[in-house]
Amino acid sequence: MERRKHWWNGKWGRLAREDILVSEDAGTWWVEAREGGAEGRSRWFELPNEDLALDCVRDLMTVSQFEGWRELPVG
Repeated sequence: MERRKHWWNGKWGRLAREDILVSEDAGTWWVEAREGGAEGRSRWFELPNEDLALDCVRDLMTVSQFEGWRELPVG
C-alpha cells in the first residue's frame, strides 16, 4: 500500500488532532480518517478510484468541526 496524500487539521494533542490519509493498493484507494494522532482511532473507507477517494476526503473535512486543514508532504 502506497500513501499518496495526507491532510492534518493543524491541531496538536491527542484530543484535538485529526489526520486524513489517502493510500492506493493495486488500484483500490483507501481513505483513513484518524482521530488522536498515530495512536488514535481510525475509520477506513475503500473506494474504487482516486476521484471518489478525494470526494470522500472533502466530505470528511466538511463534517469536521475544525478549519484550517493543510496538506502535508508524503514520503
